[in-house]
Amino acid sequence: MKKKDLERFKKILLLEQQKILSHLSSLESNSQSELSQSSTSDPSDFATVEINQTGIQRIGSREKGLLKKISIALQKIESGEYGICKNCGEDIAINRLEARPVAEYCIDCKTEQENIERRFSDEHEEDEIDWIIEDAGTE
Repeated sequence: MKKKDLERFKKILLLEQQKILSHLSSLESNSQSELSQSSTSDPSDFATVEINQTGIQRIGSREKGLLKKISIALQKIESGEYGICKNCGEDIAINRLEARPVAEYCIDCKTEQENIERRFSDEHEEDEIDWIIEDAGTE
């Protein structure tokens, strides 16, 4: 990959990292504010706050995962490994990296990985269904 492209991706990743850190800080601040202002005497208010907190935690968890991927991508830029597929060792297409700068797999390897996961998931669901049917038959 050209040095110019690496610098461009580094800027993209750093900018995204800043956005996420800022958003996480804002979420935490809003969460603390909501908790301190909530009236726990009313069950419906409490339920609303609990639902909001769960949503905030879910968003925060996803964003923390993305931060970890950004950190790995930045490390790969520094070590010269950025844009190389983790599976086959081939270059990841620039247009794929533009769409997903944290991509670790080329499109072919990612597609193959997803197909395997889908097959495993389908087989697992079939096993669960078989188990439920067998279990129901013994009652």
